[in-house]
Amino acid sequence: MYSALLAPINSFLKCETPSQWIEKAKQPENLQLLLTDHLICELKAAQTAMWLIRKYAVDKESGAALLAWLSPFEQFIYKKQGSLAELAKANKLSKAIVPRSNSVYGQDLIDKMVLLIKEEIHHFYQVLEIMTNRSIPYDNISAGRYAKGMMKHVKTHEPETLIDKLICGAYIEARSCERFAKLAPHLDDELNKFYVSLLRSEARHYQDYLALAEQVAGKDITARVQFFGDIEAELITSDDADFKFHSGMPI
Repeated sequence: MYSALLAPINSFLKCETPSQWIEKAKQPENLQLLLTDHLICELKAAQTAMWLIRKYAVDKESGAALLAWLSPFEQFIYKKQGSLAELAKANKLSKAIVPRSNSVYGQDLIDKMVLLIKEEIHHFYQVLEIMTNRSIPYDNISAGRYAKGMMKHVKTHEPETLIDKLICGAYIEARSCERFAKLAPHLDDELNKFYVSLLRSEARHYQDYLALAEQVAGKDITARVQFFGDIEAELITSDDADFKFHSGMPI
């Protein structure tokens, strides 16, 4: 029923999630790890979008407001401080976000990334709510290789650094969406409905990142998109001993 939504994503990605990953992900004993990593991934997605806004687009006061907005969620992940009830009240930005006068990237980056942050934080809360209702405790886990494996290829001079990071963001969001769709049919009814509900926003997230990369570049970026597509596909299809939401072929 969501094949039309997934068609451009499947065309964008250079490979499908291996069936071996699905087989491992659907095992009940891996649910806690999967949900925990998903929770952390939602925060990381919000942090990435916030870093982009603060580095490239907004004034100092707006940057501070953005940090304060995300702080309760970071405190929960890194220090296990806070509760579900407290986080329910935290997804509110305290002030308007103002572009820097010398920013060349404009309001479009701010608008797209602020909306993305709001949605990722909401998804974070939804995952944590599911974990809490199922008495699944949150425990710290190590980061997988996936995002780092792409980011190490990002160029170190502007505007190519920003363009590359936006392209990486597009692939991460697209892969998340593809995995939600692959995994949903194998989960219980609540989780099935939840992951299907995430598809629409995640599909738009990858498109927003890609559109911003094209806008910043002001030129054809097909070759660079293909470059990161090859790297992403290698990370997804190669052997990976560390099972995570974005991990490769389980060993």
